Amino acid sequence: MSEDQEILFEQKGQLGVITLNRPKALNALTHEMAIALDQKLVDWASDESVQAVLIKGTGEKAFCAGGDIVKLYNEGKAGGDYPFRFYHDEYLCNARVKHFPKPYIAFIDGIVMGGGVGVSVHGSHRIATERTLFAMPESGIGLFPDVGGTYFLPRCPGELGMYLGLTGARLKAADTVYAGVANAYINSANLDGLEQSLSSMQFSADPHGDVDQMIAVFAEDPGVAPIAENRTAIDRHFAHNSVDDILASLEEDGSDWALKNAASLRAKSPTSMKVTCRQIREGADKNFDECMKLEWRMVNRIIKGVDFYEGTRAVVIDKDQSPVWSPASLDEVSEEDVAQYFAPLEAGDLDL
Repeated sequence: MSEDQEILFEQKGQLGVITLNRPKALNALTHEMAIALDQKLVDWASDESVQAVLIKGTGEKAFCAGGDIVKLYNEGKAGGDYPFRFYHDEYLCNARVKHFPKPYIAFIDGIVMGGGVGVSVHGSHRIATERTLFAMPESGIGLFPDVGGTYFLPRCPGELGMYLGLTGARLKAADTVYAGVANAYINSANLDGLEQSLSSMQFSADPHGDVDQMIAVFAEDPGVAPIAENRTAIDRHFAHNSVDDILASLEEDGSDWALKNAASLRAKSPTSMKVTCRQIREGADKNFDECMKLEWRMVNRIIKGVDFYEGTRAVVIDKDQSPVWSPASLDEVSEEDVAQYFAPLEAGDLDL
């Protein structure tokens, strides 16, 4: 095993350990990493010597800050098929995590955004630390909250999912537990101890219960969730089924919090806003695989569009923070335009 590999796999006792190993890139997920992770989960699912899996990131800054967005931008702008291959295999990997039959423990220690959410939040055990910083910021670059966001965002309490998906709001540890993104909080200094305890365990016939008990030994109270203070307002304003109605509600409220969020929504891609709103509402009534198939339809249209490249240019490449969206206003994005993102693909749905 080479330490310069982008993703590392090892077995410690009955624990399979995955390490995302691109600390200089905040462990951003590459196409090759997604493929390797997917294949290893296939192997470990049927390997009786592996009773549980742990995934973590190298370094102190990030678990995984997203996908390799610069390569997606460059390849997509050049007309290559890399974006299609990347998202296809990433989504298959997300589904593999969701359906993994054994405990899947994610140490979301540090930044976890975009692609990092996709390889953690669908696991059975998600552990936040004092360094956790979660967000689904895709709407800010002309994309939508994918990697299974269609499934997990509508299942956050109240209207938190719509709020997080549209605004890209950042959550720290207590908020992630409150929202259900994480289901336990442990101080980062104690993660090594938990890993050692898991790797020395002899698992019973109930490995999920074994992991629950071990995490409980290390778990602490994350404290009060700041987002709870705005929960009533979030549930009121983001309960509407259209971006226009959400904006009207926020602007009628007139509070600093409401106006700040309204301004944030108006600065993002109008197309992304309307697509994301419909996505989250539709996901509430679909199972996980149906949600991933929907995202595959949507991302195929995004790759062929313009806002994703313009948003990535403005936020990631040139960093001028001044995207020129097309269409430029919500009024110019019709319901028919939005519906096209959800329509069946000629080549068929994602094969899960």
